[in-house]
Amino acid sequence: MATDTIVLTRKIQVFIDCNDKEKREAYFKELFSWQDRVFRGANMVITHQYVQENLKDLIYLEEGVKRKLAKAADDPEGILNTSRMNTTYKILSHYFKGEINTDILTNLNATLIKLFNADRKAYWKGEKSLRNFKKDIPIPFSGKQVKLENDENGRDFKFTLFKIPFRTYLGKDKSDKRVLLQRTLVGRLKICASSLKIVKGKLFLLLALEMPKKNHELKEHVIAEASLSVEYPITVNIDKNCFQIGNKEEFLYRRVAIQSARHRLQRAARFNKGGKGRKKKLKSLERFAQAEKNYVNNKLHTYSRQLIDICVKEQAGTLLLVNQTGKEELAKEDKFLLRNWSYRGLIEKIKYKADMAGIHVIIE
Repeated sequence: MATDTIVLTRKIQVFIDCNDKEKREAYFKELFSWQDRVFRGANMVITHQYVQENLKDLIYLEEGVKRKLAKAADDPEGILNTSRMNTTYKILSHYFKGEINTDILTNLNATLIKLFNADRKAYWKGEKSLRNFKKDIPIPFSGKQVKLENDENGRDFKFTLFKIPFRTYLGKDKSDKRVLLQRTLVGRLKICASSLKIVKGKLFLLLALEMPKKNHELKEHVIAEASLSVEYPITVNIDKNCFQIGNKEEFLYRRVAIQSARHRLQRAARFNKGGKGRKKKLKSLERFAQAEKNYVNNKLHTYSRQLIDICVKEQAGTLLLVNQTGKEELAKEDKFLLRNWSYRGLIEKIKYKADMAGIHVIIE
């Protein structure tokens, strides 16, 4: 059954709202401690879930060993002393209780089990390896932990998370972040389970908001047939109307130009004067890599938005991506296409925006 709401996540930079240097250092130390516990706990949970899933395949165990993953109190053949979902929470609680808030442990366990269940079939078929979490994993928490309030200037927002005060930094916000936060403040939007990410000493709030879907007058029998290609990123046919979004020169050539500039710098880097460290020498290369990433992400957002706007204008309730599976297989054989044409990223953005508008997407 289709829902009338969708969960959006916005990345918002935040600061610890404290002028006392010693207190601020203590807060950062506590945050890094939580991040370490979350990192270790995440790999524990995913490992235990995988072992439990494959327990029946441990053929080297004795024949009389029971291997049914069920609570013994509910099933005489069960081998667990609690529910399966609670088994990994007990692991987290055993190792980290008292060192980290239990709300974080609860949300970490729920998130990881959801991820494991989504990948379960791929693990069984051997199509995907077990997830391995890095040390920069976000710190999860429930939405009820965030209570927003306006700051003194009325431009940014303040909140307290587990007794640590934070302040948002929106700057010259050209997106919808400030509007969404203001709607959340007055109770029009609900905060869902979110997380806090630490990146090179900077703090980012990954705020998840439950939003109502936009109501458009769409007709299910009107089908928009979209084709993704290199010459024209998106070609849309709706009845007798044909629309072309973007072109090769606009997307691909500009991306290749950024790559060429980066390669020239890479070749010249060996002649840089030594003594200042590797990081300083490669700083310009990282800047071009980030520039390419930002350019591609911006273009994919623009193309997908234009596609959905066309579908809404033409009242198309169904969006069909034509021959997409075959094109992806061909792209895997062409290294240039695989490197430069972001099929998967564009499809994900199309699906996300189509869901917001209430348009059903079919991938052929």
